[in-house]
Amino acid sequence: MTNESDFHSRQLCLNILSYTMGEEKVQKAFQKLLVLLAIVAIFVLAACGNSKDNTKEESPKESNAYSVEHAMGKTEVKDTPKRIVVLTNEGTEALLAMGIKPVGAVQSWTGDPWYDHIKDQMDGVEVVGIEHEINLEKIASLKPDLIIGNKLRQEKDYAKLSKIAPTVFSDTLRGDWKENFKLYAKAVNQETKGEEVLTAYDDKLQALKEKLGDQTNQEISFVRFMADKSRIYYTDSFSGIIFEALGFKRVPAQAELFKDNAKLGNLAVEVGKEVIPKMDGDVIFYFTYMPTGDDSALATEQEWTQDPLWKNLTAVQKGNAHKVDDVIWNTAGGILAANIMLDQVEEIFTK
Repeated sequence: MTNESDFHSRQLCLNILSYTMGEEKVQKAFQKLLVLLAIVAIFVLAACGNSKDNTKEESPKESNAYSVEHAMGKTEVKDTPKRIVVLTNEGTEALLAMGIKPVGAVQSWTGDPWYDHIKDQMDGVEVVGIEHEINLEKIASLKPDLIIGNKLRQEKDYAKLSKIAPTVFSDTLRGDWKENFKLYAKAVNQETKGEEVLTAYDDKLQALKEKLGDQTNQEISFVRFMADKSRIYYTDSFSGIIFEALGFKRVPAQAELFKDNAKLGNLAVEVGKEVIPKMDGDVIFYFTYMPTGDDSALATEQEWTQDPLWKNLTAVQKGNAHKVDDVIWNTAGGILAANIMLDQVEEIFTK
């Protein structure tokens, strides 16, 4: 019925046009009408195509999520973090070295509240406690999108921290500090930048090693004075790792102090004055730990360095016993301190 009706309608139109325009003109007009309809159809099809393209463009963006394997397992991070809380001093230095300022960090072991060598970069950063006594409420109030901590320091708080934000823990604070740095770079999704920072450090160390030449054949000893106790620091200490990379040797007599069951492993051993003779070496570096507001370790330093056994050490008698900054050579433990330490080593051995 519809086709018959359409036919009669068209026929009626043609008859009318024929009457008013003549048959030849009608045919031309009808052809133009067909062309016009064809053009309209093309535009309609194009519009449909654009609609499909727009639908594709408006599809959800690819996820920027990534996962990080760490000391406590695996953590999923939704996107490159913008608000980071860091719970170790060396972790703070790692972030700063990559150009990242945390929103919160644990207080430096010395300083008010930051070490002198980082305080200019820490303006506006909130204190969230100290490494072994963090403030969970303060951390939560900062609304972080990533928390970086350490198993040795904060294992008991890991579950609570993970409820606040994705949390990544390094395993220890001993040994090769560069391994922790690599983990932190991955955690903040800045592995390329992290590699650049480490490469610059390695290049600097290698250049110094070449400059020192045969001086690296010397045997080195590290001594730390603390409140009412003294330690010999060894191969897994911050300074020990750096000097080993430079090619320096260690005092053979100290090896027997670091057995498999040593309390602190190859980090350090607490000793009495009877062990002072084993502190000797071609060069001795000693540093004194003085947390903010507590200089009691100075009394330990003075007592030991005035002892006849200390004064009788070969390195002391030859003027090769150097007092150095405890923060830079031991306590800070980060890449910024490592770079400064290389500068100080160069100054000592090339002056």
